[in-house]
Amino acid sequence: MTNTFFSGLVQLGAWFRGEVENAGPEDDALLRFAEAQNRWFSPAFVKEAMKANGEMLREEVLEQWFADYSELKRERSSKHVGLVLAGNLPMVGWHDVLCVLLSGHRAIVKCSSEDKVLIPAAVAALDSFCADDIASRVEFVSGTLQGADAVIATGSANTNRYFEYYFRHLPRVLRSQRTSIAVLSGSESHEQLRALGSDVFQYYGLGCRSVTKLMLPRGFDLNRLFAAWVEWGHIAQNNKYANNYDYHKAVWLLNGEDLIENGFLLVKEDKGWVSPVGTLYYAWYDQVASVRDELEGAANSLQCITTEISDVLNVTAVPSVPLGHAQKPKPWDYADGVDTLNFLLALSS
Repeated sequence: MTNTFFSGLVQLGAWFRGEVENAGPEDDALLRFAEAQNRWFSPAFVKEAMKANGEMLREEVLEQWFADYSELKRERSSKHVGLVLAGNLPMVGWHDVLCVLLSGHRAIVKCSSEDKVLIPAAVAALDSFCADDIASRVEFVSGTLQGADAVIATGSANTNRYFEYYFRHLPRVLRSQRTSIAVLSGSESHEQLRALGSDVFQYYGLGCRSVTKLMLPRGFDLNRLFAAWVEWGHIAQNNKYANNYDYHKAVWLLNGEDLIENGFLLVKEDKGWVSPVGTLYYAWYDQVASVRDELEGAANSLQCITTEISDVLNVTAVPSVPLGHAQKPKPWDYADGVDTLNFLLALSS
């Protein structure tokens, strides 16, 4: 990795954070274009996603990240790495593109049909900040991937079966659907519960780091959550979100489900992990140890746990973050716990 590339990444971080006038999240035309392609990509949430990526590219964060990868300082042979990106959240595939570039490889990128605007814009911005001709190392394609030496692909359980077969002859990282949960003790402050709201509602709850289930101590007053989350009522103005809310409300009422609602969220006791958009599951617990055992057993379905009692909970198989931090991963918080950068560096070792 050259000094100019490092400098370019730092400048891209400023671009992501909106510190470059009329660029990045301050480029209204870019935001409108992204939303026109995908109605889940509201300008406010696109800005949040871009700024979160910008925090990853602060100089001190990059230095801390790279400190664990001495291989980054060495010359390596370049491979072609195919990337099949998801499109459920704005910029969700950017981290994979970044890791390919950091490792000295070339990326063959198949963007999701729902996010073909933001990642090419980020690559173009990085190219403008670097003297390393970044654009020549990223090829955007449609259709099937051709000429890849390795693959990183993200999809549903069904598409992953296809990926496993189609890319069986290549080194690969395949990611499937996961979700995140929150474990409350009952002693959380109003501000901590308010922070939890961003874990639940940001990006309309569509991400693998979105909290879709709460583990609650028996007797917890759910009204405390509704009081803390009033500020999120605006998400019901999104037609796609509102349609999901109305649909599940009708189905659950017809089925005689016992549910609680506040006009923009349906809350229901349920054994499942992934609640539909516009809804949230919860389960009671009596002993923290029982929660620990359940979460350890479901580790392959979980991306992260948000909680203020991580030391007591002590789940080792799933990373824990404080309430309100689920949507603020560090660059070393790799999806599904697979070190993407190590995988890529090993391709040319």
